[in-house]
Amino acid sequence: MAAADPHPIASTDADAARRAVEAVWRIESAKLIAGLARIVQDVGLAEELAQDALVIALEQWPTQGVPPNPAGWLMSTAKHRAVDVLRRHTRYAAKLAEIGRDLTSRPAEDDLAATLDPHIEDDLLRLIFTTCHPVLTTEARVALTLRLLGGLSTAEIARALLVSEPTVGQRIARAKRTLTTRRVPFELPPPSELDGRRASVLEVIYLIFNEGYSATAGGDWMRPSLCAEGLRLGRILAGLMPDQPEVHGLVALMEIQASRVRARTGGAGEPVLLLDQDRRGWDRLLIRRGLAALERAQALGGAFGPYTLQAAIAACHARATTPDETDWAEIAAIYEVLARVSPSPIVDLNRAVAVGMAHGPARGLAMVEPLNGERALDGYPQLPAVRGDLLAKLGRVDEARHEFERAAAMTRNEAERTIFLRRAASLRP
Repeated sequence: MAAADPHPIASTDADAARRAVEAVWRIESAKLIAGLARIVQDVGLAEELAQDALVIALEQWPTQGVPPNPAGWLMSTAKHRAVDVLRRHTRYAAKLAEIGRDLTSRPAEDDLAATLDPHIEDDLLRLIFTTCHPVLTTEARVALTLRLLGGLSTAEIARALLVSEPTVGQRIARAKRTLTTRRVPFELPPPSELDGRRASVLEVIYLIFNEGYSATAGGDWMRPSLCAEGLRLGRILAGLMPDQPEVHGLVALMEIQASRVRARTGGAGEPVLLLDQDRRGWDRLLIRRGLAALERAQALGGAFGPYTLQAAIAACHARATTPDETDWAEIAAIYEVLARVSPSPIVDLNRAVAVGMAHGPARGLAMVEPLNGERALDGYPQLPAVRGDLLAKLGRVDEARHEFERAAAMTRNEAERTIFLRRAASLRP
């Protein structure tokens, strides 16, 4: 049953009303679902209740007008739906005991208002940790986070991730089912699990951002909407966990990388690599925000984590007004620390690039060669691309051309394939 609206109607335009519903949903859905999930202790059910409120809004607002407080209207309507469900639920009495309220002793909406509204920040944090729970696969965590925290539809997620709508729907459905069957509680992890769980959250947010920044497949070089969504989620998390340096480190990294988005394509939409970019096109506001977040991460103390170290590398690029001013020796030194903190063949490959820039291509190539046998880099197009670049600088043109052709055959991104083929063609006699 929908809540009665005590306020006068503010608009009667149907199209405007539908746009208002979509806008409010995108902004408020995460808070709505988070608050409801704490009450019903089921993320899937909480989303259904929120969706019920959305459907009612889509039915009523175009004909009755947009209420003066759209977000409050949605929340109130969803609360009423929650009351109805709890009353019908076989464990109704147990739920009442859990929330410490007797909903039958006074108006239900007043009680639920008391349990929902004052705790919204804690509820959002609980929702983030739930959608990113390690019992879910990485793909499921990404899809569920975009759905419940980003407010994206299944179709929008499918377009963003370049997978089919049924695939996304199945991932989300399985994720909800897994959370229910594994009885994952809607709560913050205990201190003993916090570091590992927080790492999962940061991984999901950066995966979302990075898929937008460097699309792994398809014809687009970037998908800025995913960058924006990852950055938005990171900023929310930093506000909810202000004393966690690695959270600020991730935000710093994303802010600085996002500052380059406009400069990463040319006038005809062609990809432009970092050292070829016109740095006047970099967003100075995002750079300032990123550097401030990095300073916050460093000021909080403790050992630097992988995101803070990567942000420090990004800051070296951001501070250089031209490519020639880049402090490659500093970048190589930071990569050396990163390789100890978060060892991986990809870090080693990036370190080899920095060493090659700082100390010459021969030294860089010497670091790349042992990586050829790394299973983690099988099919990774950047390995032959880096090797090709270093070989070209050493004048070993035929070998370099072969490496760029290998890279082009490996990548699933059409724009990146174009870059590699162009480099290969430039090395032909």
